[in-house]
Amino acid sequence: MKLRVQLQCKNLHEYLRELSPEVLDRLYDHPATCLAVYRELPSLAKNYVMRMLFLDQPLPQAALALWVKIDSQKDHDECVSVLAGLRLWHSQQLQGGLQGYILNPVFKDNLRIALLGGGKAWADEGSSLGPDRHARDILSLDRYAMERWEVILQFMVGSPGAAVSQDIALLLVQAGLMKSEAGEAPYITSAGFQFLLLDTASQLWYFTLQYLNTAQSRGMELVEILSFLFQLSFSTLGRDYSVEGMSDSLLTFLQHLREFGLVFQRKRKSRRYYPTRLAITLAAGVTSTSSTLATPGTGDAGFIVVETNYRLYAYTDSELQIALVALFSEMLYRFPNVVVAQVTRESVQQAIANGITAQQIIHFLRTRAHPVMLKQTPVLPPTITDQIRLWELERDRLTFTEGVLYNQFLSQVDFEVLRDRAQGMGCLVWQDVAHRVLVVSPQGHSEVKRFWKRQKSNT
Repeated sequence: MKLRVQLQCKNLHEYLRELSPEVLDRLYDHPATCLAVYRELPSLAKNYVMRMLFLDQPLPQAALALWVKIDSQKDHDECVSVLAGLRLWHSQQLQGGLQGYILNPVFKDNLRIALLGGGKAWADEGSSLGPDRHARDILSLDRYAMERWEVILQFMVGSPGAAVSQDIALLLVQAGLMKSEAGEAPYITSAGFQFLLLDTASQLWYFTLQYLNTAQSRGMELVEILSFLFQLSFSTLGRDYSVEGMSDSLLTFLQHLREFGLVFQRKRKSRRYYPTRLAITLAAGVTSTSSTLATPGTGDAGFIVVETNYRLYAYTDSELQIALVALFSEMLYRFPNVVVAQVTRESVQQAIANGITAQQIIHFLRTRAHPVMLKQTPVLPPTITDQIRLWELERDRLTFTEGVLYNQFLSQVDFEVLRDRAQGMGCLVWQDVAHRVLVVSPQGHSEVKRFWKRQKSNT
């Protein structure tokens, strides 16, 4: 069963397709971007690009069609669509009226540089600054990255002591992952709860997309920061790089990446930084199927036991997972390696009031079920899942709709004339014929009111 709320978590190519042709052409002026886009192409599309990389003349479409078998026509059409959507090649008319394809010259030249060498260095290595007395090894970088990213997730679930910058808090609200009422602290939304159920790679990519969507409103150059992200994806884990020559916009972006856990900088003014594993795997977006980092704080895949008496046991010491459980249950006891909670009507309805759906709660319990529970069929007791859905339905029995009340009609004819007019306009919300009462929507009220005044003046 699918979750009611679905995040639109685009992969790299889906995001690039939405950019304007001018932005794409400027992006392709960087070899790192071209190589990053190329490595995420379908294998057949990679084959096409390699065959055409050193052709200076357009290739007839008929000749291209001979490269694939008839039963692979669907794959061929998909590759043509992908390459055209990303502006990696263009359609061009040949002599004699035939149509052909030619690679985007900017993309072609820079992909050659990326594959064959040459051009400027993508990043300045920190060796020019001398040896780092505070060098970080790979293990400490991995630990640092997950700790920083988990702080953001803990802030989303309201963990005490989890604080983020004002920029990150605003971005979480703009992304729809949290909601903020006037004078109150932000709280998680339904989309935010589903976001927490994603794996780390998908979380990071989704969060980065939201950041990129607001980059220009922050006064940042989209092409510049995107190119820097692609350069980071080709960095060497454990090696330091210099910030020399970076623009003010990039230095600001670097500080945000530092808060995400994508880069390590010992101090804000430090002249060197270390890309973490999160940054190096980021550019693959959600197309990556082999993320080396699991969801923060999960440890073992399953840690929750649910009993038919609505008692919940969470065998974990992760603050994040404990905070997630607390979103829809009432905490009773906490021990060093286990938390005891109770799923109650009040706790579930409070979660639902915050935008979390019953299906999302059930999905969370099922995907975090302890191995002992996985041996059961069904995994979760039906009494628990059914009751959570019923508690949600209790809140859905009444639907509130704004409207304007019309009553005290002098005759049945007047009532029916106005009702028919409102019904014809599609703004009739409710009617009671016996008592001559009707309700129209606020949007249609002004027009219905004008009609009624004209009607009364004519009579």
